[in-house]
Amino acid sequence: MTSRTTETRNDPEPTVSPTEAAPGGLPLGALLALATAVFVTSLTETLPAGVLPAMSADLGVGESAMGQSVTVYAAGTALTAIPLSAATAGWRRKRLLLTATAGFAVANTVTALSANYPLTMVARFVAGVAAGLAWALLAGYARGLVPARLQGRAVAVVMTGIPVALSLGVPAGTFLGETLGWRVTFSIMTVLAVVLLGWIGVAVPELPGRRGEGRVPMLGALRVPGVSPVLFVTLVFVLAHTILYTYIATFLDRLGMGGSTDVVLLVFGAASLVGIWFVGARIDRWLRALTLASALLVAAAAALLAVPAGSPVLVYAAAALWGLGWGGAPTLLQTAVADAGGESADAAQALLVTLWNAAMAGGGVVGGALLSRFGAGAFPWSAGVLLVPVLVTVGVARRYGFPSRGVR
Repeated sequence: MTSRTTETRNDPEPTVSPTEAAPGGLPLGALLALATAVFVTSLTETLPAGVLPAMSADLGVGESAMGQSVTVYAAGTALTAIPLSAATAGWRRKRLLLTATAGFAVANTVTALSANYPLTMVARFVAGVAAGLAWALLAGYARGLVPARLQGRAVAVVMTGIPVALSLGVPAGTFLGETLGWRVTFSIMTVLAVVLLGWIGVAVPELPGRRGEGRVPMLGALRVPGVSPVLFVTLVFVLAHTILYTYIATFLDRLGMGGSTDVVLLVFGAASLVGIWFVGARIDRWLRALTLASALLVAAAAALLAVPAGSPVLVYAAAALWGLGWGGAPTLLQTAVADAGGESADAAQALLVTLWNAAMAGGGVVGGALLSRFGAGAFPWSAGVLLVPVLVTVGVARRYGFPSRGVR
């Protein structure tokens, strides 16, 4: 792969002083604040998966309808990420991140207080809009704070917010939902967002937005070699994952393990932490091999879950494989699209965010349809089938998109 990374983008110089950086060159205080923003975004998005039965019972709707709370969140992101990214391209990055975080605080407060299904869905949509703002800038923010040789690691640090949300946040939210009520979990999310506002204000350096002459038309990124394969893999891979994850509580109920949802999610999330650690240490050299391994591990997990007489041991093993495979996927895909995009990296990131959340929305819809027509047993089979074109595309895109060796 030729060197078409963000080194050519005329990004502003990082504003982190040497005293703020860790010995390895990473400004951990700032990156951990960004990781917490990822945590809030991811947990707000996926929390209904752990408390879906309780939410549906409390709001008087079926589980398939309540599953659309993930769908409408993702739709809010998918519909607004590109136009909002274009409209706010000139904004200073900290101001934009603070605005998105405040949006989460408002949306989660309304969700916690609402006793009305339509109002809850509106709040979830607003949270999705805030996520569109956040996701379109977080990876670029992390890359802009460090030199090019550390960009993959910086993104990996920020993306730890996802597996931490899945390994600790969702199981803890599920436990609190079962003991104190699901509304408590969303109230805690509001408190966390308020705390994060202060942390960002103190610890995260400012980066300027792009001037008008430095912006690239969003859809123009599709013409850059390598961007389209990464976007296709993102769409299908996330769709496969979401079909399984959104309805995991319902799937476990079918196996008689409904009371173990929090433990299964804990295993999944703990394995995700291992996956992202492994990816972060090797992503600059093994991007393609790691992406193939990621998809293969999730496919293996789906195969185990598809076993008709699935025992608890098989379920936990599947959760571990799933977490190992999925943990590093966001870092791999965001790094791949940024590297492929070159000077169009910002536009490519916005497209990735849009397709990612379109897949999240599609996963909720497709999963609901599968549940209504075929039952929860169809989820792992569907995920496995979807992963076939993912593996083929990563295998074919050897020169652009998923090169054998990264160039920094």
